Amino acid sequence: MSVHRDRTGFLFLNIGHFYDHLFMLLFPTAVLAMAADPVFGGSYADVLSLSVFGFVAFGAASIPAGWLGDRWSKTGMMAVFFLGIGAASILTGFARSPLELAAGLTLIGLFAAIYHPVGIAMVAADAEKLGKALGINGVWGNLGVAAAGITAGALADQWGWRAVFILPGLVAIATGIAYMVFARRQAAKGVAKKPARAHIALTASQMKLLFGVVIVATLCGGIIFHATTVGLPKLIAERTAGFAGTTTQIGALVTAIYVIAACAQIVVGHLIDRYPLKLIYVGVIVLQVPLFVIAATAEGVPMVAAAIGMMLLVFGAIPINDAIVARYGAAEWRSRMYAAKYVLSLGVSAAAVPMIAGLHQGGGGFATLMLVLAVLAAIITLAAALMPTGASEKKMPAPAAAE
Repeated sequence: MSVHRDRTGFLFLNIGHFYDHLFMLLFPTAVLAMAADPVFGGSYADVLSLSVFGFVAFGAASIPAGWLGDRWSKTGMMAVFFLGIGAASILTGFARSPLELAAGLTLIGLFAAIYHPVGIAMVAADAEKLGKALGINGVWGNLGVAAAGITAGALADQWGWRAVFILPGLVAIATGIAYMVFARRQAAKGVAKKPARAHIALTASQMKLLFGVVIVATLCGGIIFHATTVGLPKLIAERTAGFAGTTTQIGALVTAIYVIAACAQIVVGHLIDRYPLKLIYVGVIVLQVPLFVIAATAEGVPMVAAAIGMMLLVFGAIPINDAIVARYGAAEWRSRMYAAKYVLSLGVSAAAVPMIAGLHQGGGGFATLMLVLAVLAAIITLAAALMPTGASEKKMPAPAAAE
């Protein structure tokens, strides 16, 4: 059995997830090279803060993107995503002032907001094996996170920080054109729309409880994800200075950590198809707490090991959150449900940037940040332990029968 009913479409959706995280995380590494530019040179905290509105747009625009996906066209929205994020990145590369740079990063966040409510809903709707499909798609997203560091570092060292945005932007536009050709061919063939994945009904009290768990987990998990992915390049630069001195070396090390950590989503996706979500969720989240505590003070090789373990668990939680919506959300509302979830998760990412900058500049540095993340992981663990399971999930049909 294949993982997805439309293999070529699934590939484009995976590439889209890769681009989504790649473009949102080019800037945190590019910042390390921008100090040499007299226009943007300044403290790490000052320059990093220019991306705040981009992260706000990344979250806030999810709601209208999900609505348009449900009411207009998911395929059309994906085309807008590819073309728009590419054009916005190119414009960012031509920025001539901090204001123009902030505006360009905001546009990137605006178009990046399309993917999660639309693309993830498309992955779930046509999945033959839900957990495995979400896991594979999640790996592509994490590879985008991983590639951002080495891509930005290498391009910045070779051709300057502007190339970090211009060259990937051109590639994204080319991909968008290819996707439009594919979508038109599919439409010309008259490919029949297959029924979306059925959802598992919950009682009113169970749904309220699940809704509360999702809100708490999404808010706290959003801060954890964005604080770790945005802050890791600088954390690695400070804690591994003995063997990672250049921007390229730092980017390569961050990329290696993310690539290794991305494997967690395949494992978790495999588990989702076989065991209750609650059991998997609690197990993944509770292990984050000691890893963050260790990362608060580790340096050198121990820091790299702690970062790998930390990101394995952070990435591993992602397909679980998506599977909750796919299993319990009605198909006609799925894009908007994903939008609501991601507007919370990505919206709090705007809080992660000033939090990183403030703690770093205020003297607490990354030690304080890691301890704060440990507390947030403990809160999610308590919420996940309250997640409803039992008869409703045990009666779930096998993945093949659900189609």
